[in-house]
Amino acid sequence: MTEKEKRDPASSEEAGETLSADNRAQDVSPKQPGKREETDRTDSDRPQSSQKQEAAREATPKTPRPAAAGRARPAAGARNRPAVKKEEEKPLEPSPLEPVLNRFVEIIKEKAGAEAIEEAYVNRAGRHLPVLVIKRESWPSVAGLLKEDPGLSFDYVRNLSGVDYETHMEVVYHLYSFAHSHQIGIRVKTDREESRMPSVQHLWKAADWNEREIYDLLGIRFEGHPNLKRILMPDDWVGHPLRKDYEPLDKEV
Repeated sequence: MTEKEKRDPASSEEAGETLSADNRAQDVSPKQPGKREETDRTDSDRPQSSQKQEAAREATPKTPRPAAAGRARPAAGARNRPAVKKEEEKPLEPSPLEPVLNRFVEIIKEKAGAEAIEEAYVNRAGRHLPVLVIKRESWPSVAGLLKEDPGLSFDYVRNLSGVDYETHMEVVYHLYSFAHSHQIGIRVKTDREESRMPSVQHLWKAADWNEREIYDLLGIRFEGHPNLKRILMPDDWVGHPLRKDYEPLDKEV
């Protein structure tokens, strides 16, 4: 200890404190200039303005960069397929019953006149049924031929019905021949307002009740029928229920 320290002990203590402070300063590494100090702050410690800016950047959709002109690539797996040629529709082969229809037409034209037939065709959807559309005024003579001619001999009425097409009425006959095992469909049109049809009850007895039913439900009158009256509806019923313009008097019936 120097003479000065002995004389002034307080200055000695201050010198020791100064030395200790200098040593502590040397132990702490000085901050490097230009290097950002890392912190352990969480998102909650960050300013709200920074959080809003980052949220806005994340919400903004990224605009894809336009592809360079002339350098677009096809989608993966896409191939240029050759155009498929449409197959041309082949004409239908003649119906196996076309000769049968032609024979019916030939007989009727020869004996009832060519003007009696409006149309002749084979109904392929109906098991290739030969069909004739007959004029109403020629129907009585054609019906007689269908029943009495030896080459036709349609002796049975398989079905007899009426149809309302709104523009006109139509009666459809399905006839069968037990003698020749062939069949035919007959269509006869009539006016809708004055629906009248020659009766064939005298040729085929089975047509009796069928004609009464058509009259009852559609209002087609069969001229020459011996007992043309209602068969399903009451005698005092107003109108014909199967007509498309039918309006019942009582809406709840």
